[in-house]
Amino acid sequence: MNTADLGLPVAVPSTALFTDQYELTMLQAALRSGTADRRSVFEVFTRRLPEGRRYGVVGGTGRVLDAVENFRFDETILGFLRERGILDGPTLEWLADYRFRGDIWGYPEGEVYFPGSPVMRIEGTFAEAVVLETVILSILNHDSAVAAAASRMSVAAGDRPLMEMGARRTHELAAVAASRAAYVGGFHTTSDLAAGFRYGIPTVGTSAHAFTLLHDTERDAFTAQVDTLGSGTTLLVDTFDVTEAVRAAVEVAGPELGAVRIDSGDLLLIAHRVRQQLDELGATRTRIVVTSDLDEYAIASLAAAPVDAYGVGTQLVTGSGHPTCSMVYKLVARADSEEPGAPLRPVAKKSMGAKTSIGGRKWAARRPDADGFAEAEVIGTGPVPADLADRQLLVPLVSAGKVVAREPLDAARDRHIAARAALPLSATQLSRGEPVLPTEYV
Repeated sequence: MNTADLGLPVAVPSTALFTDQYELTMLQAALRSGTADRRSVFEVFTRRLPEGRRYGVVGGTGRVLDAVENFRFDETILGFLRERGILDGPTLEWLADYRFRGDIWGYPEGEVYFPGSPVMRIEGTFAEAVVLETVILSILNHDSAVAAAASRMSVAAGDRPLMEMGARRTHELAAVAASRAAYVGGFHTTSDLAAGFRYGIPTVGTSAHAFTLLHDTERDAFTAQVDTLGSGTTLLVDTFDVTEAVRAAVEVAGPELGAVRIDSGDLLLIAHRVRQQLDELGATRTRIVVTSDLDEYAIASLAAAPVDAYGVGTQLVTGSGHPTCSMVYKLVARADSEEPGAPLRPVAKKSMGAKTSIGGRKWAARRPDADGFAEAEVIGTGPVPADLADRQLLVPLVSAGKVVAREPLDAARDRHIAARAALPLSATQLSRGEPVLPTEYV
């Protein structure tokens, strides 16, 4: 589904205040000094992957495009800035007419990335590009962290479906974004109806322990659920005694019971016992779904268990221990004057330690080995080598202020699966290690 065609609103009327104050005070000072209209190039990248991760996953690109389109300063927002004395009159007048009219290039959503990868490149005047820093980083850092966790869980799950169930473990709006990012990373469904409504992600859900406890007996609860939702429903069987619950579930729903869900205990042991019991009761096609604070390691440990699907919440929406990707937004090139044809000069921060940046407007390509698998992330500022010309990673996202790269969410999901499959096999290892591809600068 191409959700851009649904005409659904973003979560807020404007994204203009999803920024830090210093973005706007820099704008004011640049307008006053006469440098605001200098052509500039900003790039989004990370200097390192989270510890132990082999690759990153680009998530949130589609949301960035929405945010850029909705970065507008209406009278209410301008009034707030005026009343607080944050900006002067000329700057407020400039913001009243703000529209991003530049170009944005980036790795397409779902693509993998590595340290130094120019995940997104924003080109325009200094004034129009600098104010987008915070909102772009906010989206990419959150969504890419969730997408990377989802990807690792997807690898661990193999062909078994994954359900995103983390809405109650994060901010209500972050939950919708997390569900979207999880889908890009390989999850199949979500329990969050807002995510289903906004992005067309398939939704799932049946009942919780409270529904069982509401009734006088567990059998009464199962009967009410089956009468309402049919025998293909999923019954939660660990409220009291699992063995008795499974027996009652099959007696109520019959051997065509859709699934049973286990939400606590030794999942490996219980899954084996439940599978044996279901088979003995003739419910050989009844599936087993497990939940309960799963992460990629817990999912991998259940690979040999008779489990048919996983539900994941807390660890997924918090990036499985890494809730941000540490992406930064840095000015890498700027013109010496406001003349439209003025050449770009590479610029970069010089810093002690690990915060050094590399100046210059960059391209990126992924070099394959003799077998067609990726062997290096190649980044440069000069001419693209002929052998890498058709391997470039950045694609146009916004051209002269107009979004040119909207796509169905499934396209990003499919792209990620293909990009991950093109990496060396060691990329899928859950053991700690370095990035699976080296970054080479040319």
